[in-house]
Amino acid sequence: MKINISRQHIYLISASLFLLLFVIIFSLSVLIPAGKEYRVKRVELKKTAKKLREYENFYDETFDTLKDLQSKNRMMITAFKATFNPLRFEKQHKKHFTSLYVSEVNFSKIKDEFAVYEVNTTSKISSPSSFYDFLEAVNKSDWIIGVNFPIIFKREGDLIKSSFTMKVYANNRDTNKTASASEAR
Repeated sequence: MKINISRQHIYLISASLFLLLFVIIFSLSVLIPAGKEYRVKRVELKKTAKKLREYENFYDETFDTLKDLQSKNRMMITAFKATFNPLRFEKQHKKHFTSLYVSEVNFSKIKDEFAVYEVNTTSKISSPSSFYDFLEAVNKSDWIIGVNFPIIFKREGDLIKSSFTMKVYANNRDTNKTASASEAR
């Protein structure tokens, strides 16, 4: 019995075997190691994506907290950014006092970004309500002001003499200079 296979079939079978052998060698040498590396990279990507989501959630929470605090403390932030003008302060609050003195205090503990002014006042008022009106006006002013105790009230005839000191904490820096210095970094 003779096997009658044509030359075309032999070429086709040999080409098919060569391609099959090439595919097996290629898959063993290139695809399988790359697949292992792919799985390792995919696990690393999942870990990195998880960390990214955690950081994004933390950022979102922090940003929401920041915006909430900024909206609640808007007046305090604007008071902190405002620079103190002693002449304007005297003009605004002179009506409450007979004498009003504003002098700058230099503290070595406080950094250059702040200027601390000490305000010594002596006033003659007809009733304590005008003093409370002054405190309300100071509370609504554009600056951060702390009234220092003791507040001394003495009766002089029909009037009440009050004496106290308060400190005004003002922004001492030039905003253009600070902005340009932060941009230079």
